Amino acid sequence: MPLRRKLAWIAALYFAEGLPFGIAYDVWPVYFRVHGVSLAEIGLMSLLSLPWTWKMLWAPLVDRYGVRQQWIAACLVALAGATLLIIPHDAAHPSWALWAVLAAFTAASATQDIAIDAWAVDVSTPEESGAINGVRVSAARIALLVGGGGVLFLAGRTGWTPLWIALAGLFLVFAVIAWSSPRVPLDAAKRRRVIAPVLRWLARREMVPVLLFVLLFKLGDSLLGRMVKPFWVDRGYSLAEIGLISVTMGVALTIAGALAGGWFVKRFGIFRALLWLGLAQAVTNLGYAAVAEFALPRESIYAVSLLESFTQGLGTAAFLSFLMNLCEREHAATQYALLSALFALSRDGAGAFSGLAVERFGYGPFFAFTAVVSLPALLLLPLVRPRIREQAGVGT
Repeated sequence: MPLRRKLAWIAALYFAEGLPFGIAYDVWPVYFRVHGVSLAEIGLMSLLSLPWTWKMLWAPLVDRYGVRQQWIAACLVALAGATLLIIPHDAAHPSWALWAVLAAFTAASATQDIAIDAWAVDVSTPEESGAINGVRVSAARIALLVGGGGVLFLAGRTGWTPLWIALAGLFLVFAVIAWSSPRVPLDAAKRRRVIAPVLRWLARREMVPVLLFVLLFKLGDSLLGRMVKPFWVDRGYSLAEIGLISVTMGVALTIAGALAGGWFVKRFGIFRALLWLGLAQAVTNLGYAAVAEFALPRESIYAVSLLESFTQGLGTAAFLSFLMNLCEREHAATQYALLSALFALSRDGAGAFSGLAVERFGYGPFFAFTAVVSLPALLLLPLVRPRIREQAGVGT
């Protein structure tokens, strides 16, 4: 399959992957709050995101049964059905039935993620992984914008019921698109044996530094991200400034960084991308430390924010290329789900303590710490390098 055609399919499928995530994280809290639901109940709805964290538990089923397109299309149909089922329920008084509908929505979304990520591994080659991951990050980010801010903007004009119907129709359109995506032949015998090969893959001694690297590479970035918005608020920046610079332009720069990072991976290989783009990702955190500690012009945070967003995209493209590179096609659903869950564990676990650290030490030292905590992963790279399958003549 030509690379340009692959990238078109990647863009479509990862838009479908990002859309329900944006709805669940950005739209549902607003939808229920405007209907008078208590903050306590809205907070409890964060438990509905658990399928995205624990999806590796049923990922072996995606490896074992059916083709990727069957899983993706079925999940998109389920997302359409769950979206329609929101309509007849009383949003002001969420029942257990409505909670079940929302849980079905997030479970279908998480399962779709498993199958789409596995399909991306199926079609990827080492020389194409950079471009593929640049496009997938960009498509997912655009989908988050559409599924979050875009949907809320339309809700103010159409009302909620027409909006839910339109979203259900959109999911069905993507189901048809997903069903039409190219099939990749896989070894049927290997697919029948899922658990044992994956356990052997994990149990290799050389996987120890790899798993530590997965835990640590985005740690500083994740810690910083939790406290950036509160920092803007505490420094007296307006909601308009936060929305324009940190959110809207930040997403645009992250997309640009992801595309540039994809090009870097293709040109210089995954190892060099992890080293140099990971270093850039870490160093730019010091910009926030400087803004917090020194009397810099008010607009200096604009440049810092945009640069940090760009390098976040660079590092993400390199990191996702690395994760895909580790996976075997016949077991890609399970292996990629395990690796992404490991990354999520460090992201969410460390983020839970970020506010306490800022309260104890202040923003400046905390932001500097996020840069320092990014370095151990880079020190592990010589141990990780033997596990990277580079294309011939690249990264050497």
